[in-house]
Amino acid sequence: MAKRKYKLTEEQEKELLSAYQLCKDGQTKIRYQAVRLYGQAYPVNEIQLITNCSRTSLMEWIQAYRKQGIPGLVDKRTGGNSAKLSRLQIEDLSARVHSSTPEQIFGNKAATSTGQFWTIADLNRAIQHWYGVQYRSRTSLLRLFRECGFSYHRAERVYKSHRESQVVEFQELVEIN
Repeated sequence: MAKRKYKLTEEQEKELLSAYQLCKDGQTKIRYQAVRLYGQAYPVNEIQLITNCSRTSLMEWIQAYRKQGIPGLVDKRTGGNSAKLSRLQIEDLSARVHSSTPEQIFGNKAATSTGQFWTIADLNRAIQHWYGVQYRSRTSLLRLFRECGFSYHRAERVYKSHRESQVVEFQELVEIN
């Protein structure tokens, strides 16, 4: 096994320990600890066990520390959700879908044959039409549907191409026989 060439100076060790003790963010603390242990020649498998990180992450953190110092180890992830619509837009959407039907907005191109009831597909089209935003996640659309005050029900299959007169004729035939 090759001998590790990277070793921290006493000043770097103190800097990392001080940053570790002052830090309030857990993920950044783990990075400080991992780099400090690596620089003190701890075995990589022990560092992984102590910090619960992968070898790849550890090597990336060491590289970042070598290039940028302490600022290179700060966790830069922002977290939170990446909502495509603001709270005001969602309120506006809710008002719009409650005051109109898909048929009024899309005409005969609504997802259902009558266009009276909102579907996930219609909601997605309306959001794209009104706000220029397209959702790809069905889960996100279901969440928006719920936030607008709707509940999701699986609809019966309705064929747009069927003719009402033929359906009535068929039902009469069935009743006769």
